[in-house]
Amino acid sequence: METVCLSIPVTKATHKLASVLTSWLFIGTLFTPVFAARKPHIVFILADDLGWDDVSFHGSEQIPTPNLDKLAYSGVQLHNYYVQTVCSPSRAALMTGRYPIRYGLQHFVILPEVPSGLPLSEVTMANYLKRQGYSTHMVGKWHLGYFAKEYTPTFRGFDSHYGFYLGHQDYYTHNAHSEKYWGFDMHNDLEVDRAVFGDYSTELFTSKAEEIIRKHPPEKPLFLYFAHQAVHYANDNKMEAPYKYTSRFPYISDEKRRTYAGMVSALDESVGNITRVLKETGLYDNSVIIFSTDNGGPSEYCESFNTPLRGVKNTLWEGGIRGTGFVHSTLLEKPCRLFRGLMHMVDWLPTIYHVAGGNVTDLKNLDGLNLWDSISSDIPSPRTEVLHNIDPVYQNAALRVGDYKIIIGEKKVNWFTPPQLTKNSENITINSEGQSDPRADIVHCGPIPAIAYTNCDPHKKPCLYNVWDDPCEYYNLADKYPDVLRNLLHKVQQYNATAVSPWLPPPDKNANPQLRNNTWSPWITLSDITYGVDYR
Repeated sequence: METVCLSIPVTKATHKLASVLTSWLFIGTLFTPVFAARKPHIVFILADDLGWDDVSFHGSEQIPTPNLDKLAYSGVQLHNYYVQTVCSPSRAALMTGRYPIRYGLQHFVILPEVPSGLPLSEVTMANYLKRQGYSTHMVGKWHLGYFAKEYTPTFRGFDSHYGFYLGHQDYYTHNAHSEKYWGFDMHNDLEVDRAVFGDYSTELFTSKAEEIIRKHPPEKPLFLYFAHQAVHYANDNKMEAPYKYTSRFPYISDEKRRTYAGMVSALDESVGNITRVLKETGLYDNSVIIFSTDNGGPSEYCESFNTPLRGVKNTLWEGGIRGTGFVHSTLLEKPCRLFRGLMHMVDWLPTIYHVAGGNVTDLKNLDGLNLWDSISSDIPSPRTEVLHNIDPVYQNAALRVGDYKIIIGEKKVNWFTPPQLTKNSENITINSEGQSDPRADIVHCGPIPAIAYTNCDPHKKPCLYNVWDDPCEYYNLADKYPDVLRNLLHKVQQYNATAVSPWLPPPDKNANPQLRNNTWSPWITLSDITYGVDYR
């Protein structure tokens, strides 16, 4: 039964009733235990490059996302949730429950011609869930290595994979360009699927995910990892969306922003379709739906907005790493709320493993923590610090401990001011009052003070922010709180002492798709690798 959130005026007469209701039930979860007798189905939907301010449940008045909003508002929104700065490290953190510094993926993304990936020594979320009796399926973008077949999804714990290996591609042709080569990248397990040439990726992947759900036997637990291509740019930083989506935004004059809005709208419709099919198949009432982005939006390319946060994708400022996310399920004890506890992408693995019935103490060498009780029951988060990253190539790092964040060596990035904040002349808005929904998780920072542009240059010396009070990183407190700064610097040094070197082999000309019928496909046989070649 679907969760319905109540809004009851608080009076002396209703206060006691509200307490009783809080203790015993929420409408739609009456007498429902925390977990049903059967293991719950888990659907993890990962958006790509979604900006903080590109969904209406974060207050966007340009891009309505009604399907996402419905799930977020009747679930648990994640206010202090962090991801990595770019695609591959975030996906690695999700799959392993470990920071990328542990296995060498802390620097940038895996490039098409480079023979690297998630090291084979790492156990993935899919591996763990298979041990719990789950059917494990993946749809969409992998981006964790493909140079040898052993690095592809069906060798990393997934029963099936339909999607692509690289970081981006054309949404219609499914050709992907690198600096030197181009080739086709759409695979059904290891087989190339050219029949879908011309199909729009967001709709294609949604239909594949729907098919998996419809064919799944309800008595067996399902893990579906649905990693959208949307809303990442296509080749040459192009935005691509069908007219039926872009035409919903005639009031956005900038063509790139309008196309991007169409891409977000297609993503929102996809989430609505997946939810509908879960209900039609009877899986919804025993499902946990998780939605997350992999990193912040790259405003300079695809007109995404992280407003009012500072920074963009591939930076350690809040706009690059503060993630859009929520959990939706009838199994939540206290839905319909905002969770302000600290959380990181690495926490999903132990949290999901717990939901799947596993004993988290069996998981070794994780950085992630089980946050289910915090998310479901609103108890304080066990997480008190987050390592955002340490990159010896960029020579930057960031760490949050409690309310304080240190940022070291990062390029100085200011606040992206959207070129178009106005709506259309008819004042089209999200609701009839012309205001964002009061349930929206909106970050308020106020005007940018002049001192914010000059009081921090992380290239010259570390900066310190209280990101609880100052989420937009206006006020550098390094000089005011030198003891806090020293403590965080020491913690960064401790983490760095445990880091392995980045896995950065040189590009391999044998990756050229022309050598394999113009497809991006595995090109190395592990047994043929000679001694001394770096692979992990």
